[in-house]
Amino acid sequence: MSAVTSPKNGREIVRLENAWKVYQMGTEDVKALQGVNVMFEKGEFWAIMGPSGSGKSTMMNVLGCLDRLSSGAYYLDGKDVSQLDDDALSDLRLRYLGFIFQSFNLIPQLTVQRNIELPLYYLGWDAVRSGQRATELAEQVGLGDRLGHRPAELSGGQMQRVAIARALTNDPQIIFADEPTGNLDSATGIQIMDVLKKLNEQGKTIITVTHEPDIAAYAQKRLHMIDGNIDRIEEEARGMGAAHGPGFHTLRDAAKGTLSKAEGTALPRGDAKRSA
Repeated sequence: MSAVTSPKNGREIVRLENAWKVYQMGTEDVKALQGVNVMFEKGEFWAIMGPSGSGKSTMMNVLGCLDRLSSGAYYLDGKDVSQLDDDALSDLRLRYLGFIFQSFNLIPQLTVQRNIELPLYYLGWDAVRSGQRATELAEQVGLGDRLGHRPAELSGGQMQRVAIARALTNDPQIIFADEPTGNLDSATGIQIMDVLKKLNEQGKTIITVTHEPDIAAYAQKRLHMIDGNIDRIEEEARGMGAAHGPGFHTLRDAAKGTLSKAEGTALPRGDAKRSA
């Protein structure tokens, strides 16, 4: 049984403590995460950024319980999930997390309704209740008139909206979005980010990976990774953001150490395109 601890504060939802992830490639050890310490709070919108090989995708996979740490601890809403077995992690993802992927990951043979309903099948919902939930979510993302369509009959933007609706079926605590606009043109990407921003305003915690500054500007906080470490964390200046242009100040800079505990975000560092 995994240990349960009280969150550092009442708003904490995710915390990594001295998180290491090491992959073995032949005779070489690749240190994808190197002693990362960070805390995310409920209702925040984060963008994880960094060049290729920086560790941002590894961090997303660990946070989404798609991969395990080599060492260290991962607390999700106060529970250490680092040592959960595959079945327990699968159940956790199904019940508490939502995922949006760059490539949509829709099942081509299924209609929009069936794609949205799929997680509910594994949760044991009956057909009537699942259909009602799928209709509600399709309408929420502007696809109420597309329930009978298949993915091949949709644009890229519409397919990503289906993916967002599917991610919402279990009313997740956190939505993970991995390059959600990567396969979309810029105008459609803005529409998708507007949907995510609205979900965040409704109280959803959003954590996205992106390499695009314009997309990251939608987030309240931006975490920059480099060589498996957190380089810096920036926070949206009050009254700024995507609607007004980017306005961020640095919460934590690795070269300057950790800021005061009152800021409550960065913990001490560990040791060593389709159209709409």
